[in-house]
Amino acid sequence: MLDDHSRFLVASDARVVFKAADVVASFHRGAASHCLPASLLTDNGAVFTAAPRGGGRCAIELEADRLGIRLHHSSPYHPQTCGKVERFHQTLKRWLRRRPKARTIGEQQAQLDAFRAYYNEVRPHRAIGRRTPAEAYAGRPKATPAGAQVPVHCRVRRDRLDRGGGVTLRHDSRLHHIKVGRRYAGTRVLMLVAGLDVRIVSEDGELLRELVLDPSRDYQPMG
Repeated sequence: MLDDHSRFLVASDARVVFKAADVVASFHRGAASHCLPASLLTDNGAVFTAAPRGGGRCAIELEADRLGIRLHHSSPYHPQTCGKVERFHQTLKRWLRRRPKARTIGEQQAQLDAFRAYYNEVRPHRAIGRRTPAEAYAGRPKATPAGAQVPVHCRVRRDRLDRGGGVTLRHDSRLHHIKVGRRYAGTRVLMLVAGLDVRIVSEDGELLRELVLDPSRDYQPMG
C-alpha cells in the first residue's frame, strides 16, 4: 500500500495466498498507524473488486463504502493507471534478489519490514526532489475521508468458529459468545470490531454475521 503523493510505503504484508479478508486486515493495520485515506486506487484483482465476477462487492469495497473512502479501480488491461506501485514493485524485487531467499513467511515479512524502513526513511527518491518518502509524507496535510470515520476503539482479530458455529469476543474484560451458525463450524474468520459494532467475515470476504454487541448479555441472540 503506497501513498500516491509521497511514495511513502504504508504497508507491505507477506502471505502465501492473499484473500479478500487479508486485504481488509492489511488496510486497517496501515490505517491504524497512518490514518485513513480520502481515496484508494487498485487494479481489478478479485480481492479488490467483485464487479467483473457477477457485479457483487468484495470485502474491501464494502469496507471503503462504510468508512466514506472513495474507491477507484484501474481500467482493465491498463496497468499504467497503477504505474507508481508497479514501478515500486520493481525496486522491491531488485532489493529482495540481493538478499538470501526467505525460507518462511516470517522471514519474508522480516525482509519486507527492513525494506520499508530503508525505503521510507533512508533512500532518497528522484520523483519527489531527492527527499525520502517519509520527508515528503510529513511535509503536507493529509486528505481524509468525506464520510464516516473509524471509531477510536477498533480492532481486527482472526479466529476459527467452534463446533457449534460460534466464537467468543472479550469486551470490557467480559467474555461474550456470538453465534454465527452451525453450518459454518470450523470456518476461519476475520472479526472486525469497532466499538460495539461487530462484523464476522470469512477468509473469502463473505459477511457471515453483523451485530451490535449487547454488553449486558453473555450470549448474543441471533436476532
